[in-house]
Order: sequence, then C-alpha cells, then structure tokens
Amino acid sequence: GLTLDEPARTVMNRSPTVATQTSTRESIIATMRQKRLHHIPVVDDNRHIVALETLDELIQTDIKPNAVVLMAGGLGSRLSPLTDDCPKPMLPIGNQPLLQTIIESFVEYGFRRFFLSVNYMADLVEEYFRDGSEWGIEIEYLRENERLGTAGALSLIRERQHEPLIVMNGDVLTKVNFKRLLDFHVNQRAMATMCVREYDFQVPYGVVRLQDQHILGIDEKPVQRFFVNAGIYVIQPEVLNLITPGQYTDMTTLFEAMIELKQETVVFPIREYWLDIGQIADYDRAKGEFKQVFK
Repeated sequence: GLTLDEPARTVMNRSPTVATQTSTRESIIATMRQKRLHHIPVVDDNRHIVALETLDELIQTDIKPNAVVLMAGGLGSRLSPLTDDCPKPMLPIGNQPLLQTIIESFVEYGFRRFFLSVNYMADLVEEYFRDGSEWGIEIEYLRENERLGTAGALSLIRERQHEPLIVMNGDVLTKVNFKRLLDFHVNQRAMATMCVREYDFQVPYGVVRLQDQHILGIDEKPVQRFFVNAGIYVIQPEVLNLITPGQYTDMTTLFEAMIELKQETVVFPIREYWLDIGQIADYDRAKGEFKQVFK
C-alpha cells in the first residue's frame, strides 16, 4: 500500500468525469446513471471547478416559494404575419406554444407560482393556460390595459412578495438552470441580477489603429466581444417599490435607477442554450433545433 507521504499524482484520477457550464440537467443525470456516480464537478472553460452537482439534488425537486413573472404581452411586430392572429409567446414550437415550454422548464426546477403579463391578444393566452392547474401550478394574470414595458408591468403585482422574483421575457427559449441562477443571486446578496450572453462581433474590415496621423498597427477583421442582456432577471421584492404604477418602464431603466442609487446589481453569464425569438429567422431556427435541445 501507499503511505501518506506519496505525492497526490500517484493516486489522482487524471481523466475525471466532469460537466461543463453548458451541460443540461438531463445530460448530467444520464452521465451519473451510466457511470454510477453520485457527484460530478462542473468546470469552466479553463477546467476550473465552479460547482458540484449531486444526484440527490438533481433528481429531487424542492418546491420553490419564489414567483416567476413571464412577459407575454408584446406585439411581436417583427414576426408579422405570424403574429397577426397569434401572440408571439403562443407561436407553436415543437407541437406546443413557446410559452408552455418556458413554463414547463420552470416547473422542472420546482417553481409553482406564476404571473403572466398579458396585453396583445390576452384572451388567447388566458384561455389556453387558465389557472395553471393542468400543469400543477398557480397562474395570476397581470393585465396591461396599456403597454407598460418589462418593468412597468411588475407594478400590477398587488400581493406583497417576500422572496426574490424571477422575471423573464416570454420570447426566450433557453436551457438555463433556474435553480443555479436563483442560488447565485441569493449568494451574491444582490438587489438584482441580470442574465447576460456573450456576443461576438467580427469587424469585416482591417481596423487601423492611429495616433494623430500616424499608423500604429492594423488589426485584420478583429473580433469584439460584448455581454448582451438575455432577458432574464432576478430581483428582490423591494425593487418593486422603485416602479411608478401606470408608467412605462423598461427593465434597463429600472437597472439604471438601481445603479444610480448605489444598489448592488450583478450579472449571471449564460452558457447554456439560449435563443431570443425576435425575428422570423430566429423562429425558424428554434423550430429546427427544438427536438435536439428539448428532447
């Protein structure tokens, strides 16, 4: 046998089974069952451990007290003529409305309380989902008589909230781990968390770096990286007090108000599948990828 003085490399596993930050819950569970594991470390792009998934936590769904607010009242003008007689969140993807897929994704992580903000063709949304009992959830509708914006619609929540709320646009298709998102927000002790997505933009020309009239260098078709708003947020209940009832307010405006007040706002980078269905090309892509991503 080996003594405690032996170097760790003599006993360590040089090819451990790991999950990445883009791994889905289903794929991690499948790997655990295939290899009879109870724990799998989650690593980032640099192979650094960032989390530990356990089988017990993955298969046990705790009911969350947190409410989910889904924005389903947009006009969807860029998806016309598809949205001429159907609200965007009700467009079929994979034989069911987009909004149903979103709701079922949250249900999978234990969320049972939902607010649906509705305006354009609200009756079609309400007739389909009703009170939510078919999905084992509770649905309350926030009816916008006039367009209030993503944050403005939150002023229609009458019942006092005691837990952080997840707010999400109703036109986003994603495999985000909502439990991990909520845990991150709580651990950061933030007033608000914004999910962001890395977006690469390649300049199609050679970019010339100058100082006065002198050329310092030329970067051929450089790639610039940005973080863009992914349309998913977690906010503390107190944030609702910053919203003026009846006033049109976007979520970006609300974040700017919190920043001005020196309140803690943080970002949660999304590395899982994410698609904002804003145009017909996005809708066609979602239909083509749905079976593979949401199998």
